[in-house]
Amino acid sequence: MRKPLFSLSIKAGLALFLVVAGALAIVYAAVVPQLEDRLVDAKVRELEVAVQNVGGQLRSLNSEVAETVVASSSESLGIRITILQPITEGQLLNLLDSRVVNVDDLSTDAVALEAAHTGLLVSGRVERDGAHYAEASLPIDGDRVLLVSAPLDDVLANVNVVRRSLLIAGGVSLAISWLVGYLMAWFFTRRIRRLESAAERLSAGDFGTPIRDSGRDEVGQLADAFDSMRTRLAVLDRARGEFIANASHELRTPLFSLGGFVELLGDEDMDPEVRRDFMAEMRDQIDRLTRLATDLLDLSRLDAGQLEVETAPFDLCAVARQVADEFRPVAEAGGRELTLDGEEDLYALGDDVRVQQIARAFVENAIRHTPDGTPVSVSVEERDGAAVLEVADAGPGIPEEDQEHLFQRFYRAAGGKASGSGLGLAIAAELASRMDATIEVHSVPGRTVFTLKLPLDPAQPFSRESDAADPVATGSS
Repeated sequence: MRKPLFSLSIKAGLALFLVVAGALAIVYAAVVPQLEDRLVDAKVRELEVAVQNVGGQLRSLNSEVAETVVASSSESLGIRITILQPITEGQLLNLLDSRVVNVDDLSTDAVALEAAHTGLLVSGRVERDGAHYAEASLPIDGDRVLLVSAPLDDVLANVNVVRRSLLIAGGVSLAISWLVGYLMAWFFTRRIRRLESAAERLSAGDFGTPIRDSGRDEVGQLADAFDSMRTRLAVLDRARGEFIANASHELRTPLFSLGGFVELLGDEDMDPEVRRDFMAEMRDQIDRLTRLATDLLDLSRLDAGQLEVETAPFDLCAVARQVADEFRPVAEAGGRELTLDGEEDLYALGDDVRVQQIARAFVENAIRHTPDGTPVSVSVEERDGAAVLEVADAGPGIPEEDQEHLFQRFYRAAGGKASGSGLGLAIAAELASRMDATIEVHSVPGRTVFTLKLPLDPAQPFSRESDAADPVATGSS
């Protein structure tokens, strides 16, 4: 048996892992950048308010007072406040700075330059010397601009905490998801492996071990289907064995008889009457072999789809009469009364040759499996818009446990006579299905009825009212 490169457990675990990883990636992409942008925007808006307040205080103040306001505002707000003046295109001069070191780092500040150029309040996020700042700049007193800035270290630290938390939680979730997916798949694949072992047992011919699964899901339903198949295969295997034994017996008995008769016929002094009896018995044995060979051939042709079944109008009563006439001598030999009741010229749609074969199977079954002297009747009528042929007998009936198996191949009811291959009714059921006909069986002690229902010929050539009162009844002669 082919071994998988990766087990279903690993594949299922990996699939769940990828699904969770994708979901976490979406969450990460949606949460972390958005959180960072919102926190930075909030910081920038704070600086916009601060630069407008400080700018309002600094307008028209001399440098000494302005320095005091800048220092006090910077300390109280916790931000850097700078007054800059453009000296060239893209160059700023630091006039006043609350920061006492590295006061030249703002000489090319983009936010301050844009505010000086547009004369409007400008804010944004900048990066200097590898650090990130939020800034807001506002023009004051002619060409001077006020710039307030604050580092984003705390904001970015909070974002990094969230990022690390998401990554750690995501890693744990991925590990758990893979483990859960693997364990769930392992649980289900263990049940599937049991079904696989059961299939191997079935392929090896072990039909006795039940196939069970406690689940109530699709796998449990599959196990039930496997067990039903096992039961069916067990029945077929047992029937096949019985058929082989019966067929061997059926073949061996006439062949031995024919061999013995041929050897006896070599006696030149044999009485002519005895010779005639031997010849008649040989013909019976040849007929027996012919029927068995015909059943086997029909069965093989049905399986191969090579058995042609025509659909044409035919007189069902004529077919029933022919079958009754054919079996009447056999019935009389067993002391049976074989009667025929039917409507003349009842036309059905089907293959008259195959319908005759089905009727033979019904009558032969009734004669073979009932005691001598049991009456058998063949009837034909229109019923519920269908042409119906029935064969009934007054025998002991068919046990209920055998009725559902009557049309199975090779099946023979327990206690039945040894003659017959057990194929006649199975072939009859196959032929009926190919003619859009149905076969029904009703059996109770004292009466068994086999019914064949065929489609009526839509161009029925007679009036049902005029013929309903003129039935044909033919008894045994």
